Parts: sequence; C-alpha cells; structure tokens
Amino acid sequence: MKTKFAASVLSALLYAQGLLGFAALATVLLKERAHAGEFVMGNDMPSGPSLLVVR
Repeated sequence: MKTKFAASVLSALLYAQGLLGFAALATVLLKERAHAGEFVMGNDMPSGPSLLVVR
C-alpha cells in the first residue's frame, strides 16, 4: 500500500514539474517574440526629425 502511495506522489510531482517546465518554456518563447516585435517596430521608425507639428 505504501508503494502505491509513493508511486502516486512521485507521479504527481513529475506531472507538476512537467507543467512548470512547459510554462517556463512558453514564457521564454513569448518574451523573445515580444522583443522581436519591438525591434521590428523600432526599425520602422524614421531616425530623422519628427514630421508631426504640435499647435
């Protein structure tokens, strides 16, 4: 009986570790995707004076 309990606890811990690993991987990938979008938007902006005139 103790072996079944130990096996179920170990299984739950491994499952939780897998979920945390998946969440960490998704976080890293989404963060890099957001940074890539910032660089693309930054390159589209002109480097000269602004064309907007404030009245």
